[in-house]
Amino acid sequence: MKINALKSLAAAAISAAMLVSVAACGTSDQPASGGSTSGGGSASGSAASSQGYDVSAVAKDDAIAALVPDSVKSDGKLTVGMDTSYAPAEFLDDSQKPVGYDVDLAKALGKVMGLETEPVTSTFDSILPSIGSKYDIGISSFTITDERKEAVDFVSYYKAGSTWAVKKGNPEKFDSANLCGLKIAVQTGTTQEEEVNTANDACPADKKIEILSSKLQTDVTTNVVTGKAVAFYADSPVAGYAISQTGGKLEAFGEDVGVATQGVAIKKGDSQMDEAVQKAVTKLMEDGTYGKILEQWGVTSGSIDKSEINPAAD
Repeated sequence: MKINALKSLAAAAISAAMLVSVAACGTSDQPASGGSTSGGGSASGSAASSQGYDVSAVAKDDAIAALVPDSVKSDGKLTVGMDTSYAPAEFLDDSQKPVGYDVDLAKALGKVMGLETEPVTSTFDSILPSIGSKYDIGISSFTITDERKEAVDFVSYYKAGSTWAVKKGNPEKFDSANLCGLKIAVQTGTTQEEEVNTANDACPADKKIEILSSKLQTDVTTNVVTGKAVAFYADSPVAGYAISQTGGKLEAFGEDVGVATQGVAIKKGDSQMDEAVQKAVTKLMEDGTYGKILEQWGVTSGSIDKSEINPAAD
């Protein structure tokens, strides 16, 4: 769940095997053999796969395609800005190709609109300001907030909470209700970073939280694995996936909290594109493609029943 300053750039994945043998290594962006779990935030019975879901059978819908503005469809492409460091939503596989459930959904949306989807890796904080110029839309686990709705429009498609992660067995006796004086790892620009900063404001001057903010979730996870931080805080699907990549070194702490809706970002005031995306998401929900994509990545618990344009922020 990402907010305000926003999230950041992709990097090469760190090997899970190296994590087990080398203390300096952290989580991998490569899929594990099983689906991720994080206190109920992202698990299903299906194993994650870097191959993703095959959307080749998704058909163009002429009525929806007709809604797409000429400025978007003139080159035959749907250009999608995303930060590919956020497995299992969007990350790079061994060949450095973008994969993940957001990537599959973006490709399916393009098929419905009769366009070829072109995922473009970007720093998270540069995506929203570039919607309508560099990117046609942005799909990168954006939490829908009132502040963001002042800058872009949103079409809802998913929901996620937040999860704390600590070393296996919680040897530091971490308590999320008492963060003062602790070293906490977060990803730069996320909702979680903002929440920890808010908690820090309430700490006395001699017990401030040491916030280790990193641009990549892989680095966030590494900070806990190596003992630089006592815990990290992240989106529930991302935390569950990251934990699954640490070879049993980390575990979720407590229950998922703060479940909120995420959305596809669209140029502010582009009502045609808003409607096209909303109808395309709805079509994918109705024909079963949406559910199959989420099942493929083990994140069905984040599914929603109805896609809306600029829904109220949670």
